[in-house]
Amino acid sequence: MSGDTPLIYLFRTVQACYIYDTNTNELINVDPVTYESVKNFMEGNNKTTPELDALRKKGYLTGERDFIMVHPADELLESILDRKLYTMALQLTQNCNLRCKYCVYSGSYTNRTHTNKRMSREVAFKAIDFLILHSADSSTINLGFYGGEPLLEFPLIRDCIEYAKKNIFGKELTFSITTNATLFSPEVIDFLSENSVNITISLDGPELLHDKNRRYGVNGRGTFADIMNNIEMIKERHPDYVEKINFNTVIDPLNDYSCVSDFFGSYHTVKEFLVTSAIINDIYRNDSVSFSENYQKNVNYELFKMYLWKLGKLDERHVSKLVLPTFSQIKENVHKRMKLPTSKFKKDHPSGPCVPGAQRLFVDVEGQLYPCERVSESSQVMRIGDVYEGFDFEKVRSILNLGKLTEEACRSCWAFRMCNQCAAAADGIEELSGPLRMELCQNVKNYVADILMTYCTLRELGCDFEDQAETEESLNEEKSSCFSL
Repeated sequence: MSGDTPLIYLFRTVQACYIYDTNTNELINVDPVTYESVKNFMEGNNKTTPELDALRKKGYLTGERDFIMVHPADELLESILDRKLYTMALQLTQNCNLRCKYCVYSGSYTNRTHTNKRMSREVAFKAIDFLILHSADSSTINLGFYGGEPLLEFPLIRDCIEYAKKNIFGKELTFSITTNATLFSPEVIDFLSENSVNITISLDGPELLHDKNRRYGVNGRGTFADIMNNIEMIKERHPDYVEKINFNTVIDPLNDYSCVSDFFGSYHTVKEFLVTSAIINDIYRNDSVSFSENYQKNVNYELFKMYLWKLGKLDERHVSKLVLPTFSQIKENVHKRMKLPTSKFKKDHPSGPCVPGAQRLFVDVEGQLYPCERVSESSQVMRIGDVYEGFDFEKVRSILNLGKLTEEACRSCWAFRMCNQCAAAADGIEELSGPLRMELCQNVKNYVADILMTYCTLRELGCDFEDQAETEESLNEEKSSCFSL
């Protein structure tokens, strides 16, 4: 496919005009006359101008899309999954001692609900053997424990760690667990600390907001106080172990974002820990997530303060931990992506889908394989094999080549190289769905437009996106990808 309409995105900041050219994967800083010339052309004025000719001579403004829609990892898929696995999450149980209102297993999602199913030692060890067998080319291996609440099966965690340590050789071996932190005991913490298990604790903010959603199943009581007591117990018993602990907070956009942000920055028990955050999951949900009037305003204010810090205008102590990952996302999704090769590909595919199973293989209680723990366990599409028979490569390949579902729209999309749409967004449970994928297309374009604008604005104001260790060669490569005509 080729066309006369350039595959580009035009935008202005306060100080400058830009063209993002999809085919060359470059950001071009242009003067206002050139910008208006291109804008007029895109709006239907086909009259050529010196500015248009200058851009075309440099290889920009083409509508060329002649390639086969295939993910670049497609031809290496078998090799990747056969030899390069490096992480696995074991679902030790489908039960939990909490009944969180927004939980993906609560019945509010197209997913399984809580059950009493538990992983046997035989399935767990078979899964670990599977990881060993398929990680020959990986120098590191991480084994994670997931649920439900995995600490309900603490004896199995202990057995799995001991089995892995006895059977994995010549590689760096690490362990991790995602937990609600209500079942910590001295015995549990001593063992986790002894084995340097990385802990992610689910904590949603101050007591009132946390206990609104995260309650015990048996009596409906909030869990905040018990979690705080357990964290203090860890600090007292193993003060150095706190470096292995971080929090994940699920943001309910009906709550006060500033209140949650302030809590993680100032509350004495948690203020020294790292925090990640995510809004209540909207994929697979039976209804839509509601937002308060002030939610986005408060988020934007925290982002503004973070950008001021990056520009040297504000002390870091005023910056919310919850927004810190945004800068890294801009750096990864724009700054580093501008350095990717710009030669014409014979095979191409929208960015977004990972190699299913390669990044975080998820094993359920029965030994079924899923791309990760975030997809629906009710989905026939996302069940990509089992620990006995291995991967179903036909299913894996279909998920990987998601762009074929919406090939025509993807070929003509300016955000093609920066799409962040996960395969879960197209999961129709029985089959992958193009219409479901298209429902989120405009959201993706809005996101990419926003991070391009933010990136360019920060660069104009002097923000440094380079790591100190990066070489002069990489700096020169960057300059060739963002220049003025």
